[in-house]
Amino acid sequence: MDFQSEAKLQNLYPRLADKVRQMADMLASEGIYIRVVQGLRTWQEQQTLYAQGRTQPGKIVTNAVGGYSYHNFGLAADCCPSEFAPGQPFNPDWNSSHPSWKRMETVAVSLGLTSGANWKRIIDAPHVQITGRFPESVPTDETRKIFRDHGIEAVWAEVEKSYQ
Repeated sequence: MDFQSEAKLQNLYPRLADKVRQMADMLASEGIYIRVVQGLRTWQEQQTLYAQGRTQPGKIVTNAVGGYSYHNFGLAADCCPSEFAPGQPFNPDWNSSHPSWKRMETVAVSLGLTSGANWKRIIDAPHVQITGRFPESVPTDETRKIFRDHGIEAVWAEVEKSYQ
């Protein structure tokens, strides 16, 4: 993974970061190179994205307000394939119907990740997440309470229980 991706992965739940690295390695062996373009977001950053296309200019990119996205808990990442190999400038291929996107989604699911490409309300092709015992759809009141009371590591500890 490139430096920018690794920087984003450092702030994510370690099991998710490892799965994204594994996905990147599998794809690279097929000539598909990805970058992590989004990782952990503050609740305020999520609010700003939610406002886009509603009260602020731009296209709607999320249905989740702050605290209702797994990005807010370090349990989600957005990845994008590049048109070029490493060593060349990263040039995102935002055509989510391209075969490289479909392959990225398939590999993510094969590794036990949830792919936002399979969602019904808003298709989020770059999005992958791992939620353990928490529901796949949105973080619950319980998730937010654990976060508020004990921090992000406590949320990760709850997710980790699903894998023991």
